[in-house]
Amino acid sequence: MPIEFDRDHWALVLGGSSGFGLAAAHRLARHGMNVAIVHRDRRGAMAAIEPAFEAIRALGVGFAAWNLDALAAEGRRTVLDALAERLGERGRVRVLLHSIAFGNLKLLAPLPPGHPATGAYDPDARLDEEDFARTIHAMGTSLVSWTQDVHARGLFAPSARVLGLTSEGNEVAWRGYAAVAAAKCALESVIRAIALELAPYGVRANVLQPGITDTPALRLIPGSERMKEEARARNPCGRLTTPEDVAGVIALLATDEAAWINGAILRVDGGERIGG
Repeated sequence: MPIEFDRDHWALVLGGSSGFGLAAAHRLARHGMNVAIVHRDRRGAMAAIEPAFEAIRALGVGFAAWNLDALAAEGRRTVLDALAERLGERGRVRVLLHSIAFGNLKLLAPLPPGHPATGAYDPDARLDEEDFARTIHAMGTSLVSWTQDVHARGLFAPSARVLGLTSEGNEVAWRGYAAVAAAKCALESVIRAIALELAPYGVRANVLQPGITDTPALRLIPGSERMKEEARARNPCGRLTTPEDVAGVIALLATDEAAWINGAILRVDGGERIGG
């Protein structure tokens, strides 16, 4: 039976102008869910982004988008004020998806002279405490404030889903990924806390761990081409994970049938993790 969502339900996607967030927004809209996207992009980038937003509108669902800082209290308040008005008396947030990709990829220490990866990194840049704090907030703990405020305003549906995205970098050390890895671990902890403390209100919270996926965020990581080659070689399905693969699982988690999945980390990688 095809998935069909309640016409009064909305997905609130944080970081939805590309990659996983955009794919999830489009997939949920295809199944009848209204979509609200919060993103931050330069004005010059909107010419490339707007056609994707228009494709969601063309599916006949409610759609709203805000190009502002989702990490600032003022931005969050602006979005939720406007969204509450758009929802009216019947509308509710069924899915809150955290897909913000704003992380620092500096090294902890300079590479030694002659190291083969030297050219990929700024030799004068060193990861510091502020870099860690900003990355952990952006890609991890910022979900807390959004979840708290949506809940406090009574905007969650009776059975809602809070979802985050982690990566294999939560366990495997990748050069230059220290701050992002810390943020992913923080996000996983936050999701577990939400799963525990908001369960009595009908909220279910889970983390998805996609395999290596060719997204704009991945391309920023030095050595990403090698990462893709290795992932493709060890994936039993013989290809990389796609944003659409992950969006399909997000849609499944939003169904009534997935209501008993709570506090889990779900690998969405086609078996990449088990490949030799």
